[in-house]
Amino acid sequence: MGTLDGKVALVTGSGRGIGQAIAIKLASQGARIVVNDLDADPANETVELLRKSGAEAVACAGNVTAPDFAERYIKTAVDHFKGIDIIVNNAGFTWDDVIQRMTDEQWHAIVDCHMTAPFRILRAAYPVIKAQAQADQEAGVEIYRKVVNVSSTSALNGNAGQMNYSSAKAGVIGMTRALSREWGRFKVNVNAVAFGLITTRMTSADAKAGATVNIDGRDIRVGLNPELLKSHAQRNPLGRGGTPEEAAGAVYLFCLPESNFITGQVVAVAGSPQ
Repeated sequence: MGTLDGKVALVTGSGRGIGQAIAIKLASQGARIVVNDLDADPANETVELLRKSGAEAVACAGNVTAPDFAERYIKTAVDHFKGIDIIVNNAGFTWDDVIQRMTDEQWHAIVDCHMTAPFRILRAAYPVIKAQAQADQEAGVEIYRKVVNVSSTSALNGNAGQMNYSSAKAGVIGMTRALSREWGRFKVNVNAVAFGLITTRMTSADAKAGATVNIDGRDIRVGLNPELLKSHAQRNPLGRGGTPEEAAGAVYLFCLPESNFITGQVVAVAGSPQ
């Protein structure tokens, strides 16, 4: 018996990296997963990985910023699994530069991905969440559902060269706290995790080598300067960056029944005090 047996969890950006680790963690505890990735292949690969482990999973590929994505994503969950219990707004990327060189396109791309997309997904989920809460009340049962939004320590501390990302992730915190007040009446806990440096393909690449990933037709530079990574490890009390599995563990904590009286909170997952 898993702690999340039968729960339906939607995890955006779960074809790779942290999102995939979150999907694996929740599925390992019995959750049924609606996987999303920008590209169909990684999404389907995660679905197959989960199914091989004995979990139930379905893919809904596509760009979370597309105007029709949110409704399609919620519909996938309802059509396949008849409801929603957990929403993890994880999908994201960075497109960095200092303010004088940052374009409107860079600004809007990051804000749309990290703020507008979660807003639309949660808005589209509202009728389902409300109907489930009403059905629970009529049946005389108490069921808590969970929203976990992914923020960043860049929102808490700011980060040079990340005006767009720091601002968007700070907005995620405001969104989390506002929705926790709106959806408390539906017995929905709304919390956020603020990740520090987590070692993924986005961070482990050598920025000096000019590594890029293609996101929605844009070649975005990724990676960090090796000296910066070394400096971070030296300054971090734990002496290293986090793993995707550790990041997933923090999300899982907010999905547990033991977190039913915790809402509107932001926890830094950074290996250091913030």
